[in-house]
Amino acid sequence: MYLSEVKQVPFTTIIQSNGIPVLDVRSPSEFESGHVPGALSFPLFDDDERAEIGTLYKQESQDAAIEKGLEFVGPKMLRLVQSAKELAPNKEVYIYCWRGGMRSGAVKWLLEFAGFKVYKIPGGYKAYRTWVGEVILQYSKNAKWHVLGGMTGSAKTEILLQMKDRGAQVIDLEGLAHHKGSAFGHFLEEKQPSTEHFMNLLVKELVQLDWKRTIWIEDESRLIGKVVLPPELMNAIFTSPITVIEKTVAERAAFLASCYGEAEYEEFERSFNFIKKRLGGPEVQLALEEVRNGNLSKAAEIALKYYDKAYRHALDKKREKQEQNFVDVSGKSVEEIAELLINKEE
Repeated sequence: MYLSEVKQVPFTTIIQSNGIPVLDVRSPSEFESGHVPGALSFPLFDDDERAEIGTLYKQESQDAAIEKGLEFVGPKMLRLVQSAKELAPNKEVYIYCWRGGMRSGAVKWLLEFAGFKVYKIPGGYKAYRTWVGEVILQYSKNAKWHVLGGMTGSAKTEILLQMKDRGAQVIDLEGLAHHKGSAFGHFLEEKQPSTEHFMNLLVKELVQLDWKRTIWIEDESRLIGKVVLPPELMNAIFTSPITVIEKTVAERAAFLASCYGEAEYEEFERSFNFIKKRLGGPEVQLALEEVRNGNLSKAAEIALKYYDKAYRHALDKKREKQEQNFVDVSGKSVEEIAELLINKEE
């Protein structure tokens, strides 16, 4: 047996686990809602079993719930050990459940009995989530943020990634959210994470950055698709210095056409109808006709009438609280703009 109850495991160590697998022993639906980034789903109970145990605990007794849990676990013990060996050939793992209680305790006992070295995370996922909130709060308040703004189609995300390649500190919110931030932002993207898991992914990125150095972040609204940004971070975006890059409508429309060219017509139809009230029915019909004819740049120019107006309004609302600098980058490549912004910051 091993002395494996870790009294103080920094969560930064866990999310950068140095090759040691992190096993989440909660149910599949709990894992799906949010988990430690990089963790592997290793459920002690499936969703139905967990629900049945919970009902017994509430309606009968803790003893009845424990007995039912043992009934479920007994036939699984060999399979759990075999699965753990496949996931962790070196027989060393971190494990956690919701609060660091019975589920992780049971798996810890079983795997240690099978010769594993097991680090049980104190407080479980609940403690991890508390830490996530604290990290977001502290970075939002104390980091040296610089916001990159610009009208839709300015290639802000691509510019930020180029800046990151050149050594700048960058948080790519749209990349973490799997969404490009407009009614069309879900095109050709993976399924979005929950807001809960987005925050987990965000913190994994934040703790690798030095908040005393400039951290670049894209100008975003409260919602990126279905993901809701933390209010503390929104306040940081709202009040930190912003560099707004300016490109021509034609450049931006061409960029959007290149991004969304492989999307199906039905996706364009749904997205244009989503902004129909603001853009106007005739404009939507004209845009969809351009899509059908393969003129995506023309369709994008029509959409930009709405997005440009909305973005100008958003900038005006922040003008009193935010230092705003405008830089004309028309005709410049993403690489040139990235270099320009890095040099400007220095």
